[in-house]
Amino acid sequence: MKKIYPTAAAALDGLLFDDMLIAAGGFGLCGIPELLIAAIRDAGTKGLTVASNNAGVDGFGLGVLLETRQVKKMISSYVGENAEFMRQYLSGELELEFNPQGTLAERMRAGGAGIPGFYTKTGVGTVIAEGKEVKTFDGQDYILERGIVADLSIVKAWKADPSGNLVFRKTARNFNPPAATCGKVCVAEVEEIVPLGALDPDSIHLPGIYVHRIVQGAHEKRIEQRTVRKQESV
Repeated sequence: MKKIYPTAAAALDGLLFDDMLIAAGGFGLCGIPELLIAAIRDAGTKGLTVASNNAGVDGFGLGVLLETRQVKKMISSYVGENAEFMRQYLSGELELEFNPQGTLAERMRAGGAGIPGFYTKTGVGTVIAEGKEVKTFDGQDYILERGIVADLSIVKAWKADPSGNLVFRKTARNFNPPAATCGKVCVAEVEEIVPLGALDPDSIHLPGIYVHRIVQGAHEKRIEQRTVRKQESV
């Protein structure tokens, strides 16, 4: 099975449809599949529900899909750093399903592992628990969270081989592995494709069984927050 595609648009061909659920890797500006996001924007697919830790920033990452009004709902844990995200949410244009960060990661992992739901103490007694089943274990209340199974996963990796085995670089690993596993189809964009057998099996972060399509491309390296101190005079 050939997994390598020449462009992001080609890698997404036949996979996109309106009102679909997409799981996207990335954390802040790190590990964002920006090439695939741009291809989704160009395809004009609308009514999207996107499960992602956050929505990038204005004009970058998932923020480009917010600007074109292609996203109707976000399943996220962090909603800062994006003025358009906040504007759409506060004005009622964008639906938000807020998740604690660990809960969102576990919902993706559970969906990928075939686990339909799990109980957690996180969110008990808060708005997170509203409308959810509560069960008591050993005198403690837990709420039921559902696993996420997405129509499509889009992730970004550092290296891949032709079989789709992936290696993520440092913190870009973040939400990418659980997002990749919870999709019915996973498309990965990578910085480098190496020959089969070049990756140390013990260093592979995501086995190729989870990855259906790969596209290689150049990526923009952004810094989300740059903080420096003034140079002291000598």
